[in-house]
Amino acid sequence: MNVSPARKRGGASKARPEPSRSVQARPPRAAIITVRDLINRGARRLKRAKVFYGHGTDNALDESAALVFHALPLSHDAVNAVYSKRVSAAAQKWAEALIDRRIDRRIPAVYLTNVTWFAGLPFHVDPRVLIPRSALAELIEHRFQPWIDPARVRRVLDVGTGSGCIAIACALAFPRAHVDAVDISKDALEVAAINVRKHRLGRRVRLIESDHFSGLSNISYDIIVSNPPYVGAREMRTLPPEYRHEPRVALASGDSGLDSVRVILREAGRYLRPNGLLVVEVGNTETAVRRAFRSLPFVWLDFERGGGGVFLLTAEQLQAHRA
Repeated sequence: MNVSPARKRGGASKARPEPSRSVQARPPRAAIITVRDLINRGARRLKRAKVFYGHGTDNALDESAALVFHALPLSHDAVNAVYSKRVSAAAQKWAEALIDRRIDRRIPAVYLTNVTWFAGLPFHVDPRVLIPRSALAELIEHRFQPWIDPARVRRVLDVGTGSGCIAIACALAFPRAHVDAVDISKDALEVAAINVRKHRLGRRVRLIESDHFSGLSNISYDIIVSNPPYVGAREMRTLPPEYRHEPRVALASGDSGLDSVRVILREAGRYLRPNGLLVVEVGNTETAVRRAFRSLPFVWLDFERGGGGVFLLTAEQLQAHRA
């Protein structure tokens, strides 16, 4: 039994109250959130929402990182230092709002940031054009070798240029070449013009409004390259919501997905120089192309970084087919 040391003679001890003290409640300290924390949080949200990837990234973490870096904004230089940087409450709200739009409206991340990369080059992209994601980038980086001698390439044609990424990458891969970039869409050509100016190629990249070859004069090319529309009607109906933000004209190509490819195969031979190349990406329509054009000796290309559905034909092979 504890005995209080405080006693009074002739009476029972009486406890004294402690002197009152003024105590101020401290507000809870806000948790420190770093860029890495914010990216991880965004990735968890994207996973739960089951958004569709395929427009520049293939996983939630990379998608979240792209959105966070854009929202804050942050430089991609010295990323290790950036990841540990603290993020203010206001900046967190900006990033979370961007991820909200990605989830709620299923808008591809590239359309939210308006920036993408192709063949190691930055491009402006918005909903007026298809988002670049072509395996052709790898072929351009290799300057179409071993299929052609890069030193002799003087003219290149890009059919269905969209953002202009293929045409611009070709112009930079072949510094002595002039590139014609055609598209049926005026909106697409406006975006391509932004990118031509961005890369200062106005003297070597010419933008032409044209339905395939119809707007061209009697010019011949060493290389004709195209990533045309190749999605059939049935597949169009089953595409994830993200694809519905892209221009339909850049995706849909008739019932079987072959309408644009047929025009290219029928007419390209007339615009190719001797020993010239036709290179076309048809994606998952490859099987339909093989069946529809059994007599053509397609070379189907392999890529180190993945992707496929790209065929190559020479001018002579095309001309023999027409004969």
